[in-house]
Parts: sequence; C-alpha cells; structure tokens
Amino acid sequence: MLPRIRPFLAACAAVVLPFASTVRNDADVQTLSAVDAVPAHLANQFEDPIAFAVATTGQYLVLDRRTHAVYSLDAAKKAATKMLTVGFEAGRVLSPSTLSLAANDIFAVSDAPNGYERIQFFGLDGLMIGGFYLDERRPLSGRLLHNAVIMSGVGSMTFTGRTFLVNNPDSGALITEFDNHGGVTRHVGTLRRTGHESDRDVHLAMNVGVPLADPRGGFYVVFQAGVPAFRKYDANGQLLFERHIEGTELDGKIQTLPTTWARRETASGRLPLVEPLVRTAAVDGSGRLWISLVLPFTYVYDGSGEKIRTVRFASASGTIAPTSLFFSQTGRLLVTPGLYEFDAR
Repeated sequence: MLPRIRPFLAACAAVVLPFASTVRNDADVQTLSAVDAVPAHLANQFEDPIAFAVATTGQYLVLDRRTHAVYSLDAAKKAATKMLTVGFEAGRVLSPSTLSLAANDIFAVSDAPNGYERIQFFGLDGLMIGGFYLDERRPLSGRLLHNAVIMSGVGSMTFTGRTFLVNNPDSGALITEFDNHGGVTRHVGTLRRTGHESDRDVHLAMNVGVPLADPRGGFYVVFQAGVPAFRKYDANGQLLFERHIEGTELDGKIQTLPTTWARRETASGRLPLVEPLVRTAAVDGSGRLWISLVLPFTYVYDGSGEKIRTVRFASASGTIAPTSLFFSQTGRLLVTPGLYEFDAR
C-alpha cells in the first residue's frame, strides 16, 4: 500500500493550499508556490506519475510508470479515465519512461517492451496514430539512471509534433531526429569532450542529455552527468553556444565529482553506474530554458544562455524536486511529483 499512500498524502496536502500565485525571494532563490493541483481523490489513483501535461483543449494527461498506463483528466479535474493500458502490443504501453505532448495536441509515449526502445503517438482520444521501434536488434542499454528511471535514449525523448528528438550518444551525435515512420532525418551536435575518451562507456554516459526543441527555433541539449552544461543549436543544427551550469547549490557536487564508477550488468554488458546532476529540463513559450537539478533547485536561462533565476518549488507538503516539467500555452508549469501547477510567468 505504500506506493499509494505517498501520492495520497501529497495530494491531500495540495487540497489545503491557498492556491494563489506567490513568489517569495530567499537571497538569490525564488520560491514558487503551487497555484493548483490534481485533487486527492484523483491523485490517489496514480501509483508513480512521471509525466503531467495539459492540451489546448484543457484535457490533462498523466503517465503512470508503475501501472504502465496513460490517464486522461477532464479540464475541471473531476474524473480520470485510463486511456492507454499495459501491454507490449501496438497501442499499449510497457515500461514507459516519457510522455511528450506537442503543441498540435498529439502526444507521444516512449516505452521499452521486452527491453527494446519504442515510440508511439496518439490523439487525445487515445487512438494510436503511429509508432516504431528504434532498433529491434539492440536492447535498451540505459546509460544513465536515477531512482530506476531511464534517462537516456527514449527515456529523454521530445516530440515536436512532426518529429522525435532522441538523445543517443552511441550514434556519435547528441540528438537523433526521427520522422513518424522511425526513419532518421538527421543528427545534431557532436559529442562533447569529457576527459574520459579512453573509456567509451564513461565518455558516452557523460554525453547523455535532454534534447529539447525551442519554440522560437533551434534546439537545446542539457547534459545530465559529469560537468553540468548545455548547448544551443540553431534550426539547421549549427552550434550557437555552450554554457556551464553553475550555482552555489551545485558547488559541493561539482567539487566531488567521481573519477571512477562501479559497473552494473545490463542487456548490453557491464556499464558504469553514473549518477546524474540534472534530472529534467524544459523550454517555456518565451524560449527560456528551465533546468531542474537532482537537488531541489531549478535554474532558468534566457535565450542567450544567461542565468536569470534560481527557483525552488513549494507545496503544502514541502519542497519539490521536479522529475518532469511541462509548460502549457497559458503559461502554467505542470510538475511531477505531486501533479502540481505553478505560474511560471
């Protein structure tokens, strides 16, 4: 019962929040308080929600990793319906890792049935539009994991509405772009230098990142392990700049970065167990990049790569370390865990 108790308690706390948009400054850190949340009686249905998004129609989507399902919530958050159910067949999901909702209200789900990476995409009615496997000959390697969540490959997929951006450093590039039939349309970004080129597995792990589309054009890649940094590319895939991710919150972590890593058994052999410093990232409608650390802080960067805010998310149940971020077209920021909404303007 424990998996159900945690979200229930968090949701109960959310009900008593005075849902008003508040920003509190603590030195250089701004605390954003939740302005809305999924009610307790609905939140208790989810065991491990890892993605939370809202369509232009007001319909909400929740991806629950533990139940291998996608739920639909009405705009008033009065009822939840299971749209996609567990299974390896087309139109179902198994071992899901990401839900990405595009501006055209088509959403994509990445999963790994039998250990093989797959992407499927659907309309808001839950009907499957298409799908494909990335490589049916090679099982998922999972080069970077955090709390059992795969953060590489389809685990960091972004759907633009037309194409799919996947971080696959094994290809020699930071972003592999797929069309809706699974064909590779292009590669974007060369691997960064890590100082671990002599150990291919560590070098590739240090190039795991979140691929993001900028609504104003171009792409971001946010590196998740090793020296924290991000890159910005233009719409043609040309590098515009690279910035280090820095802040007092990260100083201790950076000063104690490991130089050796234990290895674990995977379907692809023994791989180094590399812990990330960045958990997730997203780009808002103004082109600002939000980077959530494994620590409960989020850094915000403007379009030129300058840090403009350090944010901490708060709810009645305490500070939230986001595991996913989604920006609505009305300026709301949806966050897991807790299924909270914040005013990010």
